[in-house]
Amino acid sequence: MGALNTALQIIQVLISIALVVLIILQSKGSGIGNLLGGGEGGMGITKTRRGLEKTLFQLTIILSAIFLLNAIIQLASQ
Repeated sequence: MGALNTALQIIQVLISIALVVLIILQSKGSGIGNLLGGGEGGMGITKTRRGLEKTLFQLTIILSAIFLLNAIIQLASQ
């Protein structure tokens, strides 16, 4: 069981690094005004995700689900 736990922990670290990178890539170009509701899309107008932005968003969701699943597996294997 020691080797399995070590492998799961290494996988968890790699997934977390990938998630951080994806989140930083998504927020690139977003100023503080966008975080507070201002910016280009103000007044409730939202922008549709397309192309690379949509792919990054979907990949972030998938990696988040894998991260959660891996954490649950780690808890169950202890």
